[in-house]
Amino acid sequence: MTQRTSPSWHRFIFAIPVLIGLSGVLSGCDQVQQKLGIEDSAAKAARSEAEGKAVGSACRQSGRAIEDCYSIYSWLPKAPIFEGWRDMDAYMRENKLETITPQLPPPSPPETGKKKKPKPAPDAEAATAAAPAGDKPAEKPAEGAADKAPVASEKR
Repeated sequence: MTQRTSPSWHRFIFAIPVLIGLSGVLSGCDQVQQKLGIEDSAAKAARSEAEGKAVGSACRQSGRAIEDCYSIYSWLPKAPIFEGWRDMDAYMRENKLETITPQLPPPSPPETGKKKKPKPAPDAEAATAAAPAGDKPAEKPAEGAADKAPVASEKR
């Protein structure tokens, strides 16, 4: 009996579609990670540092003290905030720029994923039940109402 062997080029042709398929799957790893919300730690650190520098420089330009920046933006690392604040301070002194007063209040920190239980509101029913039904709060007459003469169309 003769044993049939496949030529080496046949194995090569079979391997090409497999390699193309694997390269297509592996090239989408970044997209898959983005969809799942998985973030590379180096990319996250770089983004956090850039945000800290931007926040620090904005705080300095608005005239906020560095300690206030630390407390307002507590979720950002302090070192990049200080670096941005220091760079903006040098830039403003060099170019003799004045501070700009902020128009908006500082932002609230982002939620950490833990939901806080809302505080129960006082019952409106309990407040109305405490007051007798026949009692109404006394209405104050409008200023100058006593000075006004009765209208002629009113019946006497």
